[in-house]
Amino acid sequence: MATSNPGAINPSDRLAAGVPRRRFVEVLLGSGFLATAVAFFYPVLRYLVPPKGSDLGSDSVVAGRVGELKPNSGKIFRFGDRPGLLIRTADGEYRAMSATCTHLSCTVQYRDDLHEVWCACHNGLYDLMGRNISGPPPRPLQGFEVQVRGDEIFVRRRREA
Repeated sequence: MATSNPGAINPSDRLAAGVPRRRFVEVLLGSGFLATAVAFFYPVLRYLVPPKGSDLGSDSVVAGRVGELKPNSGKIFRFGDRPGLLIRTADGEYRAMSATCTHLSCTVQYRDDLHEVWCACHNGLYDLMGRNISGPPPRPLQGFEVQVRGDEIFVRRRREA
């Protein structure tokens, strides 16, 4: 008994119409799982492979004047778009380094009572050569070369050999 009713649904047509919907749901769920995996693994990958340090701007800047710093004191100066730290040790020697902590990029400062460079964010300590000695900083501070020319103190990036 065949029906020629145009409004009747043939069971084989229903099966053919269900396959594209099922495929759509599979693609939707698959792409959702893929997006979740990417959202999880991307930050892990960025943590394991940190980006290269950004450019500090010019190669040389005037950090201060000779009579400006007393022995056993420090001063923050601008080195391009980042802060730098100029230190005059108790012996009268000048040292310079990046003033950006290698842990969370906070600005470090010289502590004359400790004779060390200190990061206030998480109590990280660096020695006068910029090496990390305690706290969470993972790497030493970038060191700079200091040159005294006349009454000005010039600081420049160290040349990689």
